[in-house]
Amino acid sequence: MVKIISRKYLGSEKVYDMGVAKDHNFLLANGLIASNCFNKSHSTAYAYVTYQTAYLKANYPVEYMSALLSASSGNKEKIARYQENCQRMNIPVKPPNLNLSQVEFTPLKNSILYGLSAIQNLGDGAIESLLKAREEVAGKFTSLPHLCSHIDLRVVNRRALETLILCGALDTLHPNRQQMIKDLDLIIGWAHNKAKDKESGQTNIFDLFNHNSPTEIQENNDHKINFDDVPSAPPVADFSLEEKLKNEKELLGFYISEHPLQAIQKAAKLLSPINLNQLEDQKLRSHVSTVVIINAVKKIITKKGDPMAFITVEDISGETEGVIFPSVYEALEPLLQENNRLILWGKVDKREDKLQLIVENLEIVENVQMVMIELSYKQAIDPSVIENLKRTLQENSDPQNAKVPVITILREGNNCHFIRFGKEFWVTNAPSAVDSLQRNNFRVHATSLIKEN
Repeated sequence: MVKIISRKYLGSEKVYDMGVAKDHNFLLANGLIASNCFNKSHSTAYAYVTYQTAYLKANYPVEYMSALLSASSGNKEKIARYQENCQRMNIPVKPPNLNLSQVEFTPLKNSILYGLSAIQNLGDGAIESLLKAREEVAGKFTSLPHLCSHIDLRVVNRRALETLILCGALDTLHPNRQQMIKDLDLIIGWAHNKAKDKESGQTNIFDLFNHNSPTEIQENNDHKINFDDVPSAPPVADFSLEEKLKNEKELLGFYISEHPLQAIQKAAKLLSPINLNQLEDQKLRSHVSTVVIINAVKKIITKKGDPMAFITVEDISGETEGVIFPSVYEALEPLLQENNRLILWGKVDKREDKLQLIVENLEIVENVQMVMIELSYKQAIDPSVIENLKRTLQENSDPQNAKVPVITILREGNNCHFIRFGKEFWVTNAPSAVDSLQRNNFRVHATSLIKEN
């Protein structure tokens, strides 16, 4: 608080009101009115900075977004949000690469290279040691043993190396991340022994026999190391894509290899869901569906003692919050697991000027089924056939619970077209609908939205 110790009337000057809705003026003791406002110089300064920022973003988007990402390198949430902005601006953020990445995010021609300072569990000392060692090898680490033999393992410890492996920064050295993790302890022990031999001036007699001249032997003593005796663990398969993505999200703030929903985007379009970045285009309280992955779940108990939950969901376009009220919580609770890929039905709402979804129903994407009806062109233009089809679908539909989409496969000669029925013709139960349609002489089958590989 500031204490006013004196007042003096200086005449009238034009000012710009901050736009507070009401009750922002207050009466002074001498009858004058004070207002919460900006003077011209203050407003002009803000406007000038805004203009400069907009100019840089419009004319130097890669450099501008690189600077934003670098300034937020310690905040995963901001990095994820800015990466989403980059995606909307068609600016790819490339994964970290130990042979190329700098401390900060680096603007390239049409993309941005991930900065080492934004990787979790990698401190300033470790980054400095890595960059110094990279200079010694002219920016070309060729393998994990090569890396470990050139860095100070007291500074770049096991945890830092594991982090670099799991986030993909060493993929250019070895494509199998799990193999590198299995080899890591063995290679670190080997590198420690090599470092001790170097410090004591000792050289392994077998190393000497691997070189043909005294010059090569001298180079070996100072710089080169024989990698023939590097130990390795038994071969193992690489991490699954799901495991890779989970590690990338944890260490980098977003997915690098591939978004978990990327593979099902095309199939999901058959349900006609919206992307999360389209929520602003929807009317409040309007019903929507969207395919998402759960990032976080927060379960709470209301004042009445009823359970409910807040979930953070994400798709390829962005992230938002979903609210699950007690009325539907019990039915949906088994699905509230992090990394679950779901189709979400709900209503658009706004809370504290922030859009969110009121969740009404959820379904595991892999469990979603569709009813596929095959029609010839002749059947499609026959009013009696269409009326029969319409009546049968409506008999198997419930506006509140119909979650199974209906797709028509329209065949005309060698051509085949897929036509999605409106939601008023979706059905409640796929097997029952198929049975009813078959009894009415339609060629129909049920199929999963997502086919397992």
